[in-house]
Amino acid sequence: MNVPADLRFNTSHEWVRLEGDIATVGISDHAQEELTDVVFVELPAVGRAVDAGDPTAVVESVKAASDIYAPIGGEVVEVNPEVEANPALVNTDPYGAGWIFKLRVKNAADVESLLTPEAYVAQIS
Repeated sequence: MNVPADLRFNTSHEWVRLEGDIATVGISDHAQEELTDVVFVELPAVGRAVDAGDPTAVVESVKAASDIYAPIGGEVVEVNPEVEANPALVNTDPYGAGWIFKLRVKNAADVESLLTPEAYVAQIS
């Protein structure tokens, strides 16, 4: 299972990469494996304000549709049109080209409340 050491994770399987005050969000390798083939991604509107835990996007696979929750609060500043055009990117490159949205975070310190890679591995083991 691929769990990059430079990310933080939500208990609901979203990952976060914080760069300055921008958090990139996607779903974990474990989550994409559980969903199987992703066939549709519903992206949030740019400019939408979200709080931690808000359903912000939807990923639909051949198996199920799942809400993607905002791991931390902020404003959606960018979405990934590549995953809308090619949802399989969530499966093939979940931590790279398969990112879903970016947030300008309200409080960067909130990232510290998310799971470390080690804690996330313990959760999914």
